[in-house]
Amino acid sequence: MLPTVARVLDLEVMRRGLPQVVAGADHLERPVRWVHVSELPDVAGMLRGGELVLTTGIALPEDREGLARYVRELDEVGVAGLVVEYGRRYFDALPRALVNAAEQRGLPLITLRRELRFVAVTEAVHALVVNAQLEQLRISESVHQVFNELVVEGAEPAEVIRQVSRMAGGPVVLENLAHQVLAHDTAGRPEAEVLEDWERRSRGVRPAGRTGHDPRSGWLVTTVGARGQDWGRLVLVQEPGPLPEGEAHPHTMLLERGASALALNRLVVRDRESLERQTHRTLLSGILTHALTVSEAALRAQALGVPLEGRRLVGVVLRQRRGPIPAALEAQARLRDFTELAASAVRSCRLSALVGALDDEAVGLLISLGAQQDEHAALDSFSAALRRMSAESGREGTDPAGPVVAVGSSVGSVRDARRTLLEATQVADAALHDVPGGGRTSSYYRLPDVRLRGLLHLLRDDARLQTYVERELGPLLAHDAEHNGQLVQMLRIYLEQGRNKSAAADAAHLSRPSFYDRLHKVERILGVDLDQVESCLSLHVALLALDAVRR
Repeated sequence: MLPTVARVLDLEVMRRGLPQVVAGADHLERPVRWVHVSELPDVAGMLRGGELVLTTGIALPEDREGLARYVRELDEVGVAGLVVEYGRRYFDALPRALVNAAEQRGLPLITLRRELRFVAVTEAVHALVVNAQLEQLRISESVHQVFNELVVEGAEPAEVIRQVSRMAGGPVVLENLAHQVLAHDTAGRPEAEVLEDWERRSRGVRPAGRTGHDPRSGWLVTTVGARGQDWGRLVLVQEPGPLPEGEAHPHTMLLERGASALALNRLVVRDRESLERQTHRTLLSGILTHALTVSEAALRAQALGVPLEGRRLVGVVLRQRRGPIPAALEAQARLRDFTELAASAVRSCRLSALVGALDDEAVGLLISLGAQQDEHAALDSFSAALRRMSAESGREGTDPAGPVVAVGSSVGSVRDARRTLLEATQVADAALHDVPGGGRTSSYYRLPDVRLRGLLHLLRDDARLQTYVERELGPLLAHDAEHNGQLVQMLRIYLEQGRNKSAAADAAHLSRPSFYDRLHKVERILGVDLDQVESCLSLHVALLALDAVRR
């Protein structure tokens, strides 16, 4: 940290001059980048900001306007302060015009009542400045070394965040674009204190630029992403308060380096799984992304002992009913175990299938059925085996109802394998919101359960959908967060009541004038006309998408 004006005034060499602050006493925490000695009245043109100007005042203007202009120019260029020595031009007091101008501008103005050797002052202050710069270099080198090692070692996000928290001495949170916490380290503080009502608090923090400090919350925030694709924010949680004048946040470089490590980790880290599961996953991914041709997919699957040609293919997607565990390492281990459990269930039912992780939470299967195998019986058998094995595993967090088993329509060609897998994925996302065992006769879910809500759940982790939600509802969400309001809920009720204002007012338990007033406020904040069908359709889709990303 650079020395402040107050620190310079406390130096022994300065105390010999009996310094006295005559203006700008509330701004003595300004950092001093350099000391400049000059008697020129137009010295501001030679400065860059952060200088402490020393002068005897022998050439300063005599008129009020000239003195005010001198102070204004110094302040506009960003000097840290002005020190005037008595004995050459002034003896007992400075001109009132000079003092008033400095006070109005908040520019620290100091008098020296005893003569000093200015060169001694510059030597002492410059030594502090150079030492501060060297210390910054040492800190920078240390930070880069730590995070380079983490990247080379393939450290998990939790370890990166732990290091940032330790070096910054405060809680650090990694969130996605929907302001949901992905990982965090509380730095010893109660978890509830750091994470309580996180989304609302985070939405209220919108610093300019990719990295910025918000004085209202005290948070330092930087964007996380790589290759032009931003996917989250890294937040250092601190107490509210502004930074010292003209000074950057001391942990800016640390947070940005941590964000870079997280972005790189996302690009290069892959799940630690068996070679067989990796091969199956790669093949499933190739089918879903068109990275493999039909013949290539069939050939590779055949080589794995899973014939696809001349068979009926059924896509299946499995998801745990409970949400993801924030800790990245634990979540990966859980997914790996879940994938192996599904593979074991397939083997126990004597089925032939590709089994592999599809993303951070889902396991995908492409079941290959022979002409004599009954589709419903095979799926029921697999679902029962999976539920039984899941219960027997006794893993922490296992739901008694078992995982969600979502099934796509069966297809008769490898060319259509992608369609059945995508259909199953969509069904799985919608089925997560169904009540387990709610009167269903089947042990698995199929397409009739999936509508628009299911499609949005399929896309909930896509940054484009999160961006759409923020574009459509961001101002309203921010307003509710700022004023602890319920305008989003009023909009939801209005749309769910088919745009019937009277019915919506009754559903909201408000008088009609009061409810209408809230709708008008929604229109003003979002800049839309709620009488337009297309506007309401866009907002309704955004609300459903908001529910999806908040899952």
